[in-house]
Amino acid sequence: MPERQIVYRLLEHFRRWIGGNPPRTQVAALPWRKTEDGQIEVLLITSRRRGRWILPKGWVKKEESPSSAAEREAFEEAGVRGHAASSELGRYQYQKKRSKSTPHRFEVTVIPLEVLEEVKKWPERKVRKKRWLPAPEAARLVEERELARLIESFGNPKESAS
Repeated sequence: MPERQIVYRLLEHFRRWIGGNPPRTQVAALPWRKTEDGQIEVLLITSRRRGRWILPKGWVKKEESPSSAAEREAFEEAGVRGHAASSELGRYQYQKKRSKSTPHRFEVTVIPLEVLEEVKKWPERKVRKKRWLPAPEAARLVEERELARLIESFGNPKESAS
């Protein structure tokens, strides 16, 4: 487990011990494909409100596995279908603040999804843009540092193995 994740978990335990609310959990798909020359490309989408580059993500429904939720979110938000890995790539945390309220914290489990099909019509096509990018470039476009590290390591199999 990467050192940063260990630190996050220890801080999370301490925060809970002093009475804070736990982060809400979500799942994200990391849609990917290989180009003809063997390069890994990652699909990013824009957020609905600010247009930031993100991964398709959302809530796991009752009686749904995290992998199934990742497949569903990838279709709804990015218009891709594929096969989600049975294990996670890693996790990252972020905060979202709405108006003057206390920020909500989220912990997102990232699951790689090999894209097998890209459709022209999908539920959120009118509110999101999408873009295929080499993994290092995609990592530079996302705001969350931990997510950037996960994308970067996914695009570099040597790093993923260590």
